[in-house]
Amino acid sequence: MSQQVDNIKPSYPLFREDEYKDMLANKKASFEEAHSQEKIDETFLWTTTEEYKELNFQREALTVNPAKACQPLGAVLCSLGFEKTMPYVHGSQGCVAYFRTYFNRHFKEPIACVSDSMTEDAAVFGGQQNMKDGLENCKAIYKPDMIAVSTTCMAEVIGDDLNAFINNSKKEGHIPEEYPTPFAHTPSFVGSHVTGWDNMFEGIARYFTLNNMEDKEVGKSGKLNLVPGFETYLGNFRVIKRMMKEMDVDFTLLSDPEEVLDTPADGQFRMYAGGTTQDEMKAAPNALNTIMLQPNQLVKTTKFVKNTWNHGVPDLKIPMGLAWTDDFLMKVSEITGKPIPASLEKERGRLVDMMTDSHTWLHGKKFALWGDPDYVEGMTHFLLELGAEPTHILCNNANKRWKKMMDAMLAEYPQGSDCEVHIGKDLWHMRSLVFTNKPDFMIGNSYGKFIQRDTLYKGKEFEVPLIRIGFPIFDRHHLHRQTTLGYEGAMQVLTTLVNSVLERLDEETRGMQTTDYNYDLVR
Repeated sequence: MSQQVDNIKPSYPLFREDEYKDMLANKKASFEEAHSQEKIDETFLWTTTEEYKELNFQREALTVNPAKACQPLGAVLCSLGFEKTMPYVHGSQGCVAYFRTYFNRHFKEPIACVSDSMTEDAAVFGGQQNMKDGLENCKAIYKPDMIAVSTTCMAEVIGDDLNAFINNSKKEGHIPEEYPTPFAHTPSFVGSHVTGWDNMFEGIARYFTLNNMEDKEVGKSGKLNLVPGFETYLGNFRVIKRMMKEMDVDFTLLSDPEEVLDTPADGQFRMYAGGTTQDEMKAAPNALNTIMLQPNQLVKTTKFVKNTWNHGVPDLKIPMGLAWTDDFLMKVSEITGKPIPASLEKERGRLVDMMTDSHTWLHGKKFALWGDPDYVEGMTHFLLELGAEPTHILCNNANKRWKKMMDAMLAEYPQGSDCEVHIGKDLWHMRSLVFTNKPDFMIGNSYGKFIQRDTLYKGKEFEVPLIRIGFPIFDRHHLHRQTTLGYEGAMQVLTTLVNSVLERLDEETRGMQTTDYNYDLVR
């Protein structure tokens, strides 16, 4: 065997050595009963055609790589944004293992989250005993100041009542009556991870403020509330804080997981770090106003804040790109009376300078993209600002109103007129789109690498490179620390886009004595 104790090789290139190639070939010939390579290639080529695309878009009962996750995943992220809070999922242990590993792989950090491990008996008789034991054990072992409870499919299908179960657990002394245990029903079979974040935040806001509004007065604290929504770029939390501090705005970021998802390696394990405090949540109705940084996904939260806190909730877009960051900062200035400082004006000017420098290379370049509603809307708008051409936009977890809004925005730009917007579709639909109407690049999460591989298999001229911006990013390191919001985020996104274009150009022009007449030193 070629694997030696003093020369351990990783699976690649180990599996490309002759003995492993022979082993895999024998396995395929003896056990897989596979079709011939000719038949496989014939079928593959058919799946790249317009005929197959039409059949693909008629699918109803099957989803292939949905470009979304389920509600409890979002609920867990929301809960992690509160100080010394343990996310608690009422459901099966396997589901919670999935949530933890999903975040482990993206953030490269340990993720605290517990389950009450419902099994077959709980599915028949209900999970109330699991809840009683689970809450008691969670508080005793992990010593959180708050347990935020959400649900998985099993608990929702059998109709478990979180409010009743939590109250019964308190009445029987498993946890103290006054112990904070906000909850949200987060059925995985409807909505998505962004819905789960919204439901969990509304549950936490309801727990701390709904019945405690007597002494609340809008504007009394002089602060501004900012609600991030399902946000996985840690740089976005940091840039929002920096901009508010530069404006001298007193603010509260409601759900702030930045620190717990990026703890230092200094020999000390931190199960809890940073986060919005319970006192800040209780005082949130006293703020001047509340801004939703991702308004499309924060439907229940917006309704609760308007109706219970009596906040106006400005009609803003996600602060991505140039114009929408302008709108955000000007609205913050209007609400708080604080002027936009020269430092942010200078930062804006630098972004404009960068956009001018790179316009030549991005103008007319075609991009397909997918992701969550607010992010996709913001990225599309920034592409239009850069002179690029969005060709295929896919958002599985958006609604018809969002699509209508996107179509109207695209119609305002000449390069947006041929763009197709698809809702409720998955990445197998995206695969058909990039084969039948090839863009120059895709912008999306790590799952897009399989589409890139398939396009390359058809031939180098059909390859559509993936630019990794979104969630999750599993196969690259440290991208989750980057920024997409504000002028700083626009600078980072612009840098990523234009250098992807230039790297691709170098790749296409480095052929010795064939294409290297365009292998230029200065771009």
